[in-house]
Amino acid sequence: DNWLDGKKYMVEFVSANPTGPMHMGNARGGVLGDTLASVLDWSGANVWREFYVNDFGNQIEKFAKSIEARYFQLIKGEDAVEFPEDGYHGDDIKELAQAFYAEHGESYLDKTEAERHADMARFGLDRNIPKMKSDLERYGIKFDEWFFESSLHESGFVADTAKKLTDLGWTYEKDGALWFKSTDYGDEKDRVLRKSDGTFSYLTPDIANHVYKVERGYPLLVDLWGADHHSYVIRMQNALTALGYPKGTLEVDLIQMVRMVEDGKEVKMSKRTGNAITLRELCEDIGVDAARWFFVSKDVATHMDLDLKLARSKDNNNPVYYAQYAYSRMCSILKNPQIPEFKPVDSYDRLTDEKELQLLKMISEFPKEVAADALNRKPNKMTEYIISLVKVFHSYYNSTKVNNPDDPELTNQRLGLIKATMITLKNALQLIGVSAPETM
Repeated sequence: DNWLDGKKYMVEFVSANPTGPMHMGNARGGVLGDTLASVLDWSGANVWREFYVNDFGNQIEKFAKSIEARYFQLIKGEDAVEFPEDGYHGDDIKELAQAFYAEHGESYLDKTEAERHADMARFGLDRNIPKMKSDLERYGIKFDEWFFESSLHESGFVADTAKKLTDLGWTYEKDGALWFKSTDYGDEKDRVLRKSDGTFSYLTPDIANHVYKVERGYPLLVDLWGADHHSYVIRMQNALTALGYPKGTLEVDLIQMVRMVEDGKEVKMSKRTGNAITLRELCEDIGVDAARWFFVSKDVATHMDLDLKLARSKDNNNPVYYAQYAYSRMCSILKNPQIPEFKPVDSYDRLTDEKELQLLKMISEFPKEVAADALNRKPNKMTEYIISLVKVFHSYYNSTKVNNPDDPELTNQRLGLIKATMITLKNALQLIGVSAPETM
């Protein structure tokens, strides 16, 4: 009944700008994408997790200029050098400039601007990307590939994609630029593919990226993007349709904004650094389990407030604590030396209590739940399933005596039920990347 058997999906998520540290938006998209990939995987699909690195174009030039300005300021003094208005103002840029200066001294004063920019951008990316990787791994996310936009330009794939659209009759030249006839697909205006200065607009490498995913053997693409990309989704789907790919090749989930809240007030800045809260700081503050749970628990399309006090709390009001506590409770029952060891049996006919039947029903529905979450792309539903399962377990545990010394058969069947509930709970927690501690 695995309807996704062998279907090949590529899920692209996070794909944060490599010009600075990971922040909150990345935290939400990260766990939603990661959990979606997990439920697809469990439903029999063949899933590839990809991070698309924008290491080309305007923001990389801006990144290089920002490092360059801080480098010049180190040498000539801060007042002697103007910092670009639209540059990256964070302390991380100052640190990169200092590291660059420590390695190269003043030798880059004599180089051409083009050489300086190329080397400074490379220097910055070579330091930022490993940091991004380690922050994400700490958050429980590993990608199968970090795919670089620059590789699409270097291989000529971007130019080939524009040519393919032209050969198919979907472009025209106007004012020295190459345009995609996106109005033919209901877009409000046609879109520039190649600007009059000969460089490609950001749309063209993005189309090329998606074409290349399919060419690499992944006919089903799911991307998670920030909510501000609404009109861009249609544009990307139109381009793929124009190139002859079937409808449904690319699905995009747009992630709404997150607010951090403490004592009813929004928290925008880190108390420690005074800058925006990074993914790393959040994991240090509330812990990876709580961060992953809270971010995956709300539908991608809803705005969410993350209550920091609740996420830190160690009581049953905190849903992740409530779920983990249930798991450790099950472990302690099964490990209790006063209780006989469970022996598998063929029949569980003594489990007739209403709550036992409810638990059995929920356990048997787990595979269906996973498949539905995959099919509907609703990874948040897994937390709802966990809470329902745990609620029934807690109430069963509080109302029923598992160990009946005068009725070993019933005791054994009840232990079997607890073991099955425990395995199911652990699997469900594993899908969202939350740990199942044996003791708490």
